[in-house]
Amino acid sequence: MPVERLLKDDATEEKGERARMASFVGAMAIADLVKTTLGPKGMDKILQSTGRGRNITVTNDGATILKSLHIDNPAAKVLVDISKVQDDEVGDGTTSVVVLAGELLREAEKLVSMKIHPMTIIAGYRMAVECARDALLRKAMDNKQDSEKFRSDLMNIAMTTLSSKILSQDKEYFAKLAVDAVLRLKGSTNLEAIQILKKPGGSLGDSFLDEGFILDKKIGIGQPKRIENANILVANTAMDTDKVKIYGARVRVDSMSKVAEIEAAEKQKMREKVQKIIAHGINCFINRQLIYNFPEELFADAGILAIEHADFEGIERLALVTGGEIASTFDNPESVKLGHCKLIEEIMIGEDKLIKFSGVEMGQACTIVLRGASAHVLDEAERSLHDALCVLTQTVADSRVLLGGGWPEMLMAKEVDELARKTPGKRSHAIDAFSRALQAIPTIIADNAGLDSAELVSQLRAEHHKEGSNAGIDVITGGVGDMQKLGISESFKVKQAVLLSATEAAEMILRVDEIITCAPRRREDRM
Repeated sequence: MPVERLLKDDATEEKGERARMASFVGAMAIADLVKTTLGPKGMDKILQSTGRGRNITVTNDGATILKSLHIDNPAAKVLVDISKVQDDEVGDGTTSVVVLAGELLREAEKLVSMKIHPMTIIAGYRMAVECARDALLRKAMDNKQDSEKFRSDLMNIAMTTLSSKILSQDKEYFAKLAVDAVLRLKGSTNLEAIQILKKPGGSLGDSFLDEGFILDKKIGIGQPKRIENANILVANTAMDTDKVKIYGARVRVDSMSKVAEIEAAEKQKMREKVQKIIAHGINCFINRQLIYNFPEELFADAGILAIEHADFEGIERLALVTGGEIASTFDNPESVKLGHCKLIEEIMIGEDKLIKFSGVEMGQACTIVLRGASAHVLDEAERSLHDALCVLTQTVADSRVLLGGGWPEMLMAKEVDELARKTPGKRSHAIDAFSRALQAIPTIIADNAGLDSAELVSQLRAEHHKEGSNAGIDVITGGVGDMQKLGISESFKVKQAVLLSATEAAEMILRVDEIITCAPRRREDRM
């Protein structure tokens, strides 16, 4: 048997150069794919699934695009992962992180072909990252103490985040919605309390923020339409269990009156359950499962508002917001925590009737109702708003702020450049490459806006060599602008996460020198 046959038939291996090529090419291809969605003038992608229903997603969010792709190339998978992590961790910057990692690899490829060892490149990148991060830390502004200023910072950050999304037309309006919602949270980063309801119809400008909680349900027939100072029991129980429902049970009776007795006993059982529930002293009963017409009638007689089939997310959030707990047994009313709110009423949004709970226990809670032309627009609007909310809650927790528009990248590039000049040896090439990769982000922002990127970036670089410059790319006028005046800001935490994740991912892919793919074990036929 020849020596080459180390691996089984259908396993293949790529060694050295070829493996590195495969991983570089895959990673750069992914970066090029999302590159065009970067910046305020970035384009959207339509993702169409080939499954049933052929559902379409129109999106600009890097993480959403990459999540929906099925990728074979192992290096590309690493990039998809970092964008997912970025999405979970800080919510925004999902495209930048992939683009930056892609650019770092593109630069690394040139260095490898100059016969510089990958470990040397990684060492250089490490030094460069430390340097870039220190530069950011020195320049970050913190307005936590001055609440007016802090609010305007938040507004600017929200507007900057939204300007690259579908909401960019009404970005001031939505930024205000997002900031109001986040400031109500009073510093907690729990986005559960902000509910986003999507109702097709109207235009995006008709969206609004409503304090309290809105449940997407109608109020039953013959029940009070409005309750003040409500005590709410949130339950997850079947209100029809008291029918004889043992499958395959055969009941033989010798006359019709016996059947009537069975039915009466069933009814009695139901009545008892309802009375147990009423004994909690409530005036609103919300159930996850269905409520039969007989118990419903009993509730209506007792003046209790009963809502059935409240969807599960709705009911969990409702319990959270009103300060109640979800109950499923009703034998000891004293141990069940009821939810409270000041007012329950029915409202109309477009065609639909909804139930609104206002003045809830947890003062932070609120509902954002999005209106829009179609379901796709609404989905994309929700994603954009979610990005903005994530960034804002992160900023409230860590209040350091940077300017946007390619300013942080140019700043880091300048510092990294200076480091490269001071460093002896081959590592300086890698540090230099890092600074070029950082400058790729403003370059791409300019390219997407159809501007002359080479010209703009060199102007920016010149500006940044002056002390304390605020220069960045102003895509609206198509020149270099003062980011402070334009109010383009970004959260420090997002930028830092982008920088660190991108470098680590690039490092990981650089370390690869062999790719082995092997077939899964075959199952033996046991027939």
